[in-house]
Amino acid sequence: MQSLKDRYPDRVTLVDGDINNKQDVVDAAKGCDMIFSAVVDHDDASNNRPTKNIIAAAEANKISRVIETSLLSIYDEVPGKFSKWNRDFCFGGNPEGSAATNADKLLEDSGLDYTTLRLPWLNDRPEVKYSITHRHDTYVGVSGSRQSMDDVVLKIVADPTFGSRDSLGIADPLSL
Repeated sequence: MQSLKDRYPDRVTLVDGDINNKQDVVDAAKGCDMIFSAVVDHDDASNNRPTKNIIAAAEANKISRVIETSLLSIYDEVPGKFSKWNRDFCFGGNPEGSAATNADKLLEDSGLDYTTLRLPWLNDRPEVKYSITHRHDTYVGVSGSRQSMDDVVLKIVADPTFGSRDSLGIADPLSL
């Protein structure tokens, strides 16, 4: 994060706060055009404090565009043998009612212009190679590079209509 601040001192402000503290999130979003949360909401499913605080911060600061990261399989959309392992590991066997699934629903119902990024298992390969699936598509791939995820976020920043009001699955299609 510090390297971004050093590279863009007039555009990047680092804030020390707690995403589970509503006022911290509201204060951090002041003066922003867009909110990007690179934190998967794993809070207790009945609380979803990170997502609720992001929505509150967007509303309080009149920010309409929100990007939030999540996990593959929140719709049980991953096919094959990997699907069962991933569901068991990430969701105790069933994503329905999980914090990550509820976070996506909260964003969908918020009225905000949101994008949920359903990330795969990340790797450090120095490449940008991915396919994108949408909310009701079968997820393609199981892994993807951090650089690929960065590329998708930068596409949304450059064109806020990209992925608007959608949940995008991102992965290297050859990582099966």
